[in-house]
Amino acid sequence: MTTVSRTSGTSVRAQTQAALAAGGEGLARLVVLVVSAVPGFVLPVTAAVVSGVITAQLVEQYDLEVLLALLVAAVVGVVVAAATIRRTADRTRGQLARWFGTRLPTTYEPLPGLELDGRGHWWTGYSYHRSRTVAKYAQLVHWGLRDRTTRAELAWLAVNPVLTLALAGPVLGLIGLGAAYALSGPVPTDGYGPVSGRMADVLLGIVFGAAMIVAGILVAPFAVRAHAEVARRVLDRDGRATHAQLTRRVAELTETRADAAGNQAAELRRIERDLHDGAQARLVAIGMTLGTIEHLMDTDQAAARELLAEARQSSARALQELRDLVRGIHPPVLAERGLGDAVRALALDSALPTEVVVSLPDRPAAPVEAAVYFSICELLANAAKHSEAEQVWVDILYRAGFLRVTVTDDGVGVADPSRGTGLRGIEKRLGTFDGVLAIDSTSGGPTTITLELPCELSSPRTSTSFAKA
Repeated sequence: MTTVSRTSGTSVRAQTQAALAAGGEGLARLVVLVVSAVPGFVLPVTAAVVSGVITAQLVEQYDLEVLLALLVAAVVGVVVAAATIRRTADRTRGQLARWFGTRLPTTYEPLPGLELDGRGHWWTGYSYHRSRTVAKYAQLVHWGLRDRTTRAELAWLAVNPVLTLALAGPVLGLIGLGAAYALSGPVPTDGYGPVSGRMADVLLGIVFGAAMIVAGILVAPFAVRAHAEVARRVLDRDGRATHAQLTRRVAELTETRADAAGNQAAELRRIERDLHDGAQARLVAIGMTLGTIEHLMDTDQAAARELLAEARQSSARALQELRDLVRGIHPPVLAERGLGDAVRALALDSALPTEVVVSLPDRPAAPVEAAVYFSICELLANAAKHSEAEQVWVDILYRAGFLRVTVTDDGVGVADPSRGTGLRGIEKRLGTFDGVLAIDSTSGGPTTITLELPCELSSPRTSTSFAKA
């Protein structure tokens, strides 16, 4: 009986020591988290406040001193915060790796290089700018907002101070209040048994204070784990797709599959109709004409010769219709020379002067080429019919796994997908490949329509060239 009691007492003592050791370690880590969160919050805020005060003092004789001070403070705060984004995220990743063995991925999309196009504009990978300096900073900002890892780090910069305060505040509050109780004995009482009222007050204060300190220490590891879990979810957003995201994705794929099937069926009906009403009818007429010629050869050779010439012209027209039909299915120049040369040939036949700039290291997949080619055909036709433009520019670019096409005209603007089926058809065609259509068309023009879809090139080369048509 005595042995069992000793064993039980040893086990309880060991568990208590382990819990207190874990709590002490958690408390130390919580303090480290608080200290680590300070630079990402205090530095930007301090820089913003100091710059705002200095600006207000420098422009105090003007009426807009407050507005200018706030504007400068906001700009400086954002710049300082941007400088601490990656450092704060890397510090958190290091803590998770050391404390819990959790290694978060840090894959950044490559930053495209600046390129000077044939018109003297700097291409950032996202937009054109006349100034190289403006293009450099616009590229950095746009890239940071598009890169998934950088966006997650930006979110963590905002979440980390709030999360740390919410988790560390109660723990440190318990420990601080416990220390205050232990030192001041705030429980007023008079006479507990044989001890005096003052002694009872001190003893109760120490007991309550020690209990609060122990509670804070024991809760600290849970606060650290909660901080790690939130950090993992924020910094590794792609690690776990939510049910709602998967549901939306399934719905999008179902819709694009239905659109693709519908477009294919409509295209087959168009081909059948063109063959029936065009080339087939001409070939039937040619057969009948040849039969008539056969009967006239012995009786009226002059009439037979006229009919023979007519049959030859009909055969030439039938051949041209078949070529046009084949070109509408898949243009030979597109199959043989690729998207760039096909669009240049299209520009030569366009009703408006069209300038084409192409930067393609190699060829995309044939379905992607066809979808982009026919989308550009539709956009050029729309520009000629509705825009009242005098010039059209087509830019084709491949960067970071995305094929981007920009069609710009100097017409009257106000391009609206709801006014017809052309732009909606392009949007559906691109949706089959997870592509998007963006329209920037204000009243008075110009109109800029951007097509962007993910794709892989067949065999990328190291060089990239620009060409015009």
